[in-house]
Amino acid sequence: MGLPATIVRPGLYKEKTDTFYRDVISGLRSVPKRLNSKYFYDAKGDKIFQEIMNCREYYPTRCEMEIFSKRAAELGDALIAGGDAFDLIELGAGDATKSSHLLKYLLEQKADFTYLPIDISGNVIEMLNKTLPDRLPGLKINGLNGEYFDMLKVAADISNRRKVVLFLGSNIGNMTLEDAQAFCKKLREHLSEGDMVLMGFDLKKNPRTVLAAYNDSEGITKRFNLNLLERINRELNADFHLSKFDHYPVYDPETGACKSYLISLEDQEVTINNRERIHFRKDEYIYMEISQKFTLLQTEQIADNAGFKAVDCFFDSKKWFLDAIWIAE
Repeated sequence: MGLPATIVRPGLYKEKTDTFYRDVISGLRSVPKRLNSKYFYDAKGDKIFQEIMNCREYYPTRCEMEIFSKRAAELGDALIAGGDAFDLIELGAGDATKSSHLLKYLLEQKADFTYLPIDISGNVIEMLNKTLPDRLPGLKINGLNGEYFDMLKVAADISNRRKVVLFLGSNIGNMTLEDAQAFCKKLREHLSEGDMVLMGFDLKKNPRTVLAAYNDSEGITKRFNLNLLERINRELNADFHLSKFDHYPVYDPETGACKSYLISLEDQEVTINNRERIHFRKDEYIYMEISQKFTLLQTEQIADNAGFKAVDCFFDSKKWFLDAIWIAE
């Protein structure tokens, strides 16, 4: 038997709120100010991100969807490998639209696997636990709500079967190159020799194409960033005035770093939880997130330095996006 569909323990909500509060205060008292992008994904943030993925300028989702919809059999055969039973673990599962193509193929091949989606959003895990078994009859699923590495430990406790980890959507790009390398090394520490990783990378391309994806004409990405301030207002009793901040993205084609900021439009003071006062100067920024773009060589170097062997590459037709398969050595 597996664990219950969603892992819950007493006091978890308070613990998460306390951690959220500490991270927000620490970030806003830093120089320069910053907020952790993992907190974008509350219930409203999840919905706005769905809008982003469907907007005209945001190409990464369409590119990776092309790979998963057209090459699911090739991906699935590579992951099935010798035919042994395995746990398919997806980090940051979201709505599992892309991975559903792969899940469907694996079920058709009668592969012996259990799907373990991991997401920091409890709303996402609840949705997956309810909807996926109906969409994909016969699917064995144990959704895990929490931080990636904490839940990988839980996954290891569930079974000692071979692990296949999906990290899609270029989520690895939400880190600097240095942090991405450190993340992959830590990921390797949680896996055994012969375990596999399917990693999505957004590749470098025309700078105008990249920047437009994070500065869409409908302002959806702006709403997504501002929603984090709204979440702080709601959950941490703050008084951010959203109209006093603007969204500003930049892309550096040399480094491949696309960064998003919120800019204070005037001198202002924000109070959090009736006791923490944060002062903003006019034109001061909050660093919100990075969306790193890679070269193929960089992805191979990251794999090698982390203790993986890059064994296969899957590109979309424009070669804008890469899904790479690595094996833990």
